[in-house]
Amino acid sequence: MSRAAAQSGIPVTETPFPMRGEITSGWHATITKIRTSDPFVALTFDDGPHPTLTPLLLDILAERNAKATFYVVGRAVAYSPHIVRRMVDEGHEVGNHSWSHPVLSGWSQAGILQEIDRTNQAVFDAAGITPRTFRPPFGAFEFYQRLNLIRDRNMPTVLWSVDPEDWRRPGQQYITNFILSRSNSGSIVLTHDIHGPSVRSVSATLTGLIKLGYEFRTVSQLAQISLT
Repeated sequence: MSRAAAQSGIPVTETPFPMRGEITSGWHATITKIRTSDPFVALTFDDGPHPTLTPLLLDILAERNAKATFYVVGRAVAYSPHIVRRMVDEGHEVGNHSWSHPVLSGWSQAGILQEIDRTNQAVFDAAGITPRTFRPPFGAFEFYQRLNLIRDRNMPTVLWSVDPEDWRRPGQQYITNFILSRSNSGSIVLTHDIHGPSVRSVSATLTGLIKLGYEFRTVSQLAQISLT
């Protein structure tokens, strides 16, 4: 934890991911897929919480007892804190997706930390926990920024290995088929809980992945598995 963070009183992350040796590049501060032979995948949902779609998604996940990771936008958390509380109560992971969803490439470290700390505070106020990982909006985060973040806040940058680009609104069946055809052990799947077709595709996606023998873990759970 940096001295400035400690003095601010803002809850910051103590990472569950042990660092092995000195971090010398942004690659070492980045997670795109987990190395594991176990049939586990991580479903991740960005840009929420949405006031109506995220509760619907939580209902769908609860029906299958499937755990997911939600990369939340701070200003949306401030608007719907009860939904974030429900995420945590139901065993999901909450990650940090910035306060205002900007393109962070080229931003100063001070500006980046302000976005992250403000979101951490909103999540803490809503649910009493602090996000363990960070996902940059649009994936726009330079190597040196990832390195600075893990040094200043101990937060790995989490990207993805399966992306159906559901923000293009390709349709429910396309989203499901894409995820089923591209997922394998350790995959981190990116979708969004602010688009109706994306949320409505999740039931069929869960069914298909279960038929293929996969189980669902949060990003942090998968990361720990890879270290055991």
